[in-house]
Amino acid sequence: MNNVSTISVLFLAGLDEIRNYRSPIFFLSFLCYSIIILVNFCIVLIIILDNELHEPMYILLCAFCMNSLFGTVGFYPKFLWDLLSPVHVISYSGCLLQAQVLYSFACSDLSILALMAYDRYLAICRPLEYHSVMPKQRVITLVSLAWLIPFSFIAVNTFLTFRLKLCSPHLNRLICLNWSIVMLACFPAETTVNSIVGNLTIVFYTLHFLLIVWSYIFLIKTCVGSIENRRKFMQTCVPHLISLFTFSLTLLFDVIYIRFGSKDLPQTFKNFVSIEFLIIPPIMNPLIYGFKLTKIRKKILSVATMKRKTLL
Repeated sequence: MNNVSTISVLFLAGLDEIRNYRSPIFFLSFLCYSIIILVNFCIVLIIILDNELHEPMYILLCAFCMNSLFGTVGFYPKFLWDLLSPVHVISYSGCLLQAQVLYSFACSDLSILALMAYDRYLAICRPLEYHSVMPKQRVITLVSLAWLIPFSFIAVNTFLTFRLKLCSPHLNRLICLNWSIVMLACFPAETTVNSIVGNLTIVFYTLHFLLIVWSYIFLIKTCVGSIENRRKFMQTCVPHLISLFTFSLTLLFDVIYIRFGSKDLPQTFKNFVSIEFLIIPPIMNPLIYGFKLTKIRKKILSVATMKRKTLL
């Protein structure tokens, strides 16, 4: 039996019901992607160029925004092209690559959020040990692992998907995700390993989420009795909590839909659920941090003021 798929092109059916609204959707999507690039790149550039921001919290924030740029580049260019094209197709290898990028982005976001929670725990609960436990070099190493480990996990999932023989080239989605490709397999029995590895990956990153929640519960208990700690918590932890809540909620909807989604749901709703984690968090996160973190906000206002004076 040949285990290698003979299908070289997949047809994306997710856009079929919105063909009459391509122009406004293209405009809104292009605007959304432009804002994502602008706000995330702005935060990254400010942190890289300002030596005063070369601290663990800001290095992690820089990595967070860079990860948003990485994840969205796996979706928006192809989506915008599809909106202009009469036929919505993607090569099988391109589909696997997109799945690899999008899943890696989502898992890396959770890993970086976990590092942010640990960083805030050290800064507020163990301030005397903070600089010895979280030197700049160690933070960079941890960030690298937060990218490499999820990428490796997802690469295993992608390889297991690649080995399957597909019986249909029609993918009822806007984007390529491993589980949606697995559903096209000719022999369901061959997908058992995919299910096991996929579920283990979900459990592993669910533990990340639980660890983050536990860290913030401990932080809240610690901060209740101290005005100074409450001030630190409100300034530096609240943006993390908002980011965590937004990202986790959008990702949870997508996982539930992929695993248990009903075929009776409207296609437009399915489309939104499948891509909301690529729309809401990448825009909200840099805006939240930009307005909430004092040093970032002051730097943005300083740059904006200089630009205005230059124009005048």
